[in-house]
Amino acid sequence: MDTFDDSTPGGVRDLFQDAAEPDKRVTIMLAAFEGWNDAGEAASDALKYMGRFWGSEKISTIDADEFYDFQFTRPVIKRNGSGQRRIKWPNTKISKASVPNSNLDIILVHGVEPSYKWRAYTAELVASAKELDVDCIVLVGALLADVPHTRPIPVTVTSDDDLVRESLEVEPSTYEGPIGIVGVLAEMGLLADIPTLSLWAAVPHYVGQSPSPKAQLALLSKLEEVLQVGVETQALIEESEAWERGVDELATEDPEVAAYVRQLEEAKDTVDLPEASGESIAREFERYLKKRRRE
Repeated sequence: MDTFDDSTPGGVRDLFQDAAEPDKRVTIMLAAFEGWNDAGEAASDALKYMGRFWGSEKISTIDADEFYDFQFTRPVIKRNGSGQRRIKWPNTKISKASVPNSNLDIILVHGVEPSYKWRAYTAELVASAKELDVDCIVLVGALLADVPHTRPIPVTVTSDDDLVRESLEVEPSTYEGPIGIVGVLAEMGLLADIPTLSLWAAVPHYVGQSPSPKAQLALLSKLEEVLQVGVETQALIEESEAWERGVDELATEDPEVAAYVRQLEEAKDTVDLPEASGESIAREFERYLKKRRRE
């Protein structure tokens, strides 16, 4: 994946690139939150991976006292490099990285979903985005779903911003129901006139515990496409393959689980069959022509 061609049109970098100023920096905020929005911790792990890969540096935090119930999200005791014990409080870290050999700056927001004052919390994040001249907010989440671990992990991309939808050829979200902090931040961003984009990975619910390297890898792959960047993920690919083999072995030990996985595989394969229809091929050809015209 590290050989990704970042000149390919169709990502958010192209959308916010100023043709009159080709060297002008484009700033994208990536945000993921542990908790309800983070099945298998795939979303937060994907952001941590990118932060390590690009050597991100912390620029600020959001104070924990105002937003967390410490009986629910408890602080933990850890030892630092010198062996001293320190309390680590739940918080939200904002860090920054510059993608090498590009005009792209990434603002990484990683935290635990807060307990209180969601509107004030997201307003603070949006204010930070404004101060950092963020062009677009990309929200990353993961949810438990009826999908088989033996098939590619689906990643849904949606946006309620007209310009983003048209450029990236994605659909608006049709979900109705309870939401987490990711959904609130998406709306607050739009209200502040910052385009937003949401990526959600579907994690097999029968293996929803963390880590979930296959879902993490699927999110990283989609982020590469959306951001038009390359990320070295060979080690994660191997980890994902080992994870899948491990789940295979566990499934074969339980006939009921094995039968359920086969049922999910059949359902998934049946849904995928229409992708070979004439209408689908026509849509793909239309996307190809649009891409050629942009080139």
